[in-house]
Amino acid sequence: FMDRFIENFKKGFPFLDVVAPATPQQGITVMTPAQIDEAIKAYDAFNGKTVKFVPASGAASRMFKDLFEGRDILASGGTLAEGHKARKFIDNIRKFAFFREADFAGLSDLELLNYVIATGISACGGEGLDYGNRPKGQVLFHTYTGNGSEVRTAFEEHLVEGAQYAKGADGCVHIHFTVTPSHREGFEKILKENIGKYEARYGCRYCVSFSVQDPATDIIAVNEDNTPFLKADGTPLYRPGGHGALIKNLDAIEADVIFLKNIDNVVHQRFLDETIRWKKAIAGKMIVLRDRIYGYLRDLDAGADAAKLEEIRAFLAAEFCIDIDVPTDRLADALREKLDRPIRICGMVRNEGEPGGGPFIIREKDGSTSLQILEGAQLDAASPRTAQLLAGSTHFNPVDVVCSTRDYRGHKFDLEKFVDPETGFISSKSYEGRALKAQELPGLWNGSMSRWNTVFVEVPLITFNPVKTVLDLLRKEHQED
Repeated sequence: FMDRFIENFKKGFPFLDVVAPATPQQGITVMTPAQIDEAIKAYDAFNGKTVKFVPASGAASRMFKDLFEGRDILASGGTLAEGHKARKFIDNIRKFAFFREADFAGLSDLELLNYVIATGISACGGEGLDYGNRPKGQVLFHTYTGNGSEVRTAFEEHLVEGAQYAKGADGCVHIHFTVTPSHREGFEKILKENIGKYEARYGCRYCVSFSVQDPATDIIAVNEDNTPFLKADGTPLYRPGGHGALIKNLDAIEADVIFLKNIDNVVHQRFLDETIRWKKAIAGKMIVLRDRIYGYLRDLDAGADAAKLEEIRAFLAAEFCIDIDVPTDRLADALREKLDRPIRICGMVRNEGEPGGGPFIIREKDGSTSLQILEGAQLDAASPRTAQLLAGSTHFNPVDVVCSTRDYRGHKFDLEKFVDPETGFISSKSYEGRALKAQELPGLWNGSMSRWNTVFVEVPLITFNPVKTVLDLLRKEHQED
C-alpha cells in the first residue's frame, strides 16, 4: 500500500462536487413530535442485538493544553494574566469533579497545575492525577453528591447512558470501546471497580469489550518533497491513520443496531433524558427505513414492475437525497446497488458558531447525488462558491450516529467495500523538530462511510456536550447545579 499513499501525497485528494448544503429545506429531516413518538415505539419494540460503539483512544493532552501553557509561564517566573484560561481553571478548581480538598491543600498555583496534568507530589503525598498523559475517558467529569459524593469518569457516563437505551432483550448492555494499548489496563481497572454498582443500579448486565486500532493501518510520513521521512536510525516513520482506521474495528461488531458516539460527548445525568429520547428516536427511524429497504430488495428479487421501480426511486430521493437518472433498462440494477448498502442515521445540531464542515449534498461520479458529512479540507477554499456553500450551511455533525451493518439476507456487510479512498486528509506535522507531511485515512464518519445510505436528522443542542478543553466542564451541562 505504500506506493498508493506516496501517490496520494503527490497528487493530493480531489475536492468533492458539492451540490448544496443539507438544510431542513432539503437534506435534513426535522421530526414532528408524533414522528418522534412513533420512532421511539419502533425502537422499544425492537428485539435485535444493539451495541454502543465508543471511540475512546483520544488523549487528554489537548484538553489540558492551556494548563500546560500556564505551568510553563509560572515555571519561568511569570504570572498568569486575569484572562488566562489557566487562571480561570485555578480560580474554579473546587467545581471540578477531580478536586479533593486534602490533595490540593497548600499547593501553589504552579504545584496545583502540575498536580493535575503531571505527577507532581501534593502536600499529603499524592502522586498527581497525570491527566495530561491519560485518555479523556479516564478523566473524572461529573460529581453526584446525592449518591454519596459519587464522581464519574467519561467512561462511566457511557456505561450509565448505555443502560438507558442500549439494553437488549437479554438484559445485557453491549458496549465496545476502542482504546490505545497503553491505556487499556486503566479502562479495565475502572470497569472492574464500578461495574457491579451500575449493574445493581440499572438492573442490567454489562458486556463490555475493547479493541485497539490496527497498526497495519498506520501510514508512512513523507518529507516536503514527498520522499519517505526517515527517522534517525534510517527506518521510515509511520503514523496512525486517524479515526478512519476504526472502520476495521466497527466492521468486527456483530449487531443489528450500532450506536456510535465519541467518548467526550457525555452530559451530567440531570440532562440525560433528552439524549436518551433522541437516541431511541433516530434508532427507531433507522429500523423503519431499514425494513422498507429490505422489502424493496425482496421486490427486486421477485422482479418489480415499472410502477414499483418508480416507487423505489422516489423513496431513495425522499429519504436519502439519492437522485438516480439512468435508462429504464438499467434502473432495476441501479436501484439495487443504492439500496443494498449499510445505513446510518446521523443527528445534526444547528450551527450556532462559525460555519464549517458538516452535512452536504454531493454529486457522485456516477451522476447520482448523496448525503455526506464533509470537513473543510474536502472543499476548495479558493473557489468563491465554497464560501457561499458554507454560508448556507445551517447544521454541523456532533458524531451522533446509529448504524445498520447487516444486509437484507441477514449477512454482515464488508464495510471496507463502502469506503471512498479518495477522501483522506493531508496535514503538516513535525517529528523531533523536523517538518513532515502526514496522511490520514478517510474519516470514520466522512469518507469511510461515504457509500452508506445516509439520513440526517435534526437533534437538539442539549444532546451535544463535548469536552474539548477542561474549562468545558464548567458549563452547566457538566455541573451538578
